[in-house]
Amino acid sequence: MTRLIAALLLAVATTTSARAAETTEGVRAVVGAPRGAPITGPDLDARAKEAAALLRCPVCQGLSVADSPATMAVKMKAEVREMVAAGYDQDQVLAYFERSYGEFVRLKPPLRGVNWLVWLAPLMGLLIGGAFVAWTLRGAKAATPPAMTQVPVGVDALPEDTALVPYVLKVRELAYGWPGGVRPKVERT
Repeated sequence: MTRLIAALLLAVATTTSARAAETTEGVRAVVGAPRGAPITGPDLDARAKEAAALLRCPVCQGLSVADSPATMAVKMKAEVREMVAAGYDQDQVLAYFERSYGEFVRLKPPLRGVNWLVWLAPLMGLLIGGAFVAWTLRGAKAATPPAMTQVPVGVDALPEDTALVPYVLKVRELAYGWPGGVRPKVERT
């Protein structure tokens, strides 16, 4: 029984080390040899978290791999940790995942090619919007109506526009109770 358990443990260890060697060779084929020395301890944790924070979770897409609880992000975080532990620097880690998932996997894409549009579009939108508002306000100033040349004076005065006269008379009739909208003549004695 002891031999069976020992054989199973050896098989698991061999499979795990073979898988790790396979992963290391796959990474080496994409980004080359590690640029740094293998690291461990708190420095490893800090560098791995820093690199994982720059990668977008393919499942959540709004969170970094370091912050996402998705299974895919957890696996990517473990892979980042293995790469950093092997001595790969941050640029190599980002290049490896960019090769696997495309440039979208970076939370902060580099300023090259069409990415300039992503960085400059908000500024361009703000400038175009400001120019449109200024143009609209300038047009509103030019379209102010001309001042009235003659203002009717007095309660009995009627507007010059003959189309408005019947309405003014009706309002006076309803508001003041004047028959026909005309003020009754009051005789003073």
